[in-house]
Amino acid sequence: MAYRRIEVDPLTPAIGAEIRGVDLAQPLDDETFAEVHAAWMKHLVIFFREQDLTLDQHKAFGRRFGDLHIHPAAPGPDGHPEIFMVHTDKNSKFSEGNGWHSDVSCDEEPPMGSILRLHTLPVTGGDTLFCNAYLVYENLSDSMKSHLEGLIAIHEGEQIFRGRYTDEGGDDSDKNYPRAEHPLIRTHPVTGRKSVYVNQAFTTGIKELRYTEAQSLLGYLFEQFERPKYQCRFRWRQNSIAMWDNRCAQHYAMWDYRPHTRSGYRVTVKGDRPQ
Repeated sequence: MAYRRIEVDPLTPAIGAEIRGVDLAQPLDDETFAEVHAAWMKHLVIFFREQDLTLDQHKAFGRRFGDLHIHPAAPGPDGHPEIFMVHTDKNSKFSEGNGWHSDVSCDEEPPMGSILRLHTLPVTGGDTLFCNAYLVYENLSDSMKSHLEGLIAIHEGEQIFRGRYTDEGGDDSDKNYPRAEHPLIRTHPVTGRKSVYVNQAFTTGIKELRYTEAQSLLGYLFEQFERPKYQCRFRWRQNSIAMWDNRCAQHYAMWDYRPHTRSGYRVTVKGDRPQ
């Protein structure tokens, strides 16, 4: 489409584009919103620079796309349960997103999109990689596509979330973390394109296969997301925003900056049950 309100600069042919000409601290008029949404659907992940938002402004932008998701494990800042805090420093035992994944795919209705703003960054490092799951599917052989159609993948949160946030005051000893079964090949509700919907963080098995069979097939599919030709790499600056579509993209936040600090906030938009 021809853009009138925004400028769109693709990062790679596969995925990603930087958007200019919009201040996300201000409410978007309908035409600007439509162009931002169109660019998002085309490029899967879009980036904005120099966006100094309050938490309420951040949430308001997210709500333009739908109701906000509340994380099943991580506590938000006081008064902002919809905010997911991203923080890693020299004392951290883990780093959020350090592995290929789609956010909280273990939910029955996994998040549609995520909008992350970083306000504190290491001098170097801390980039985020994004991968196009449409291309992973489209570059499979016809025989493999036929084999995967109709299979159901098992997604679980237990192995990721149990005990992860206890240092932040969360007691999850009596908590049941989500588990869901989703089509291994899903169709995007807006674009109609198919993608591979499994990821290293949450996908633990395939319903129709024995454990060893499932692990072998999943291992092959996980490897496809590591191919650079399906990816882009985003170098953060202070108050940059990345907005990605969890239905057709995965991401990997590099933890290569210890002992430095990387910190920000994310809002996540609710999705629907994968089809």
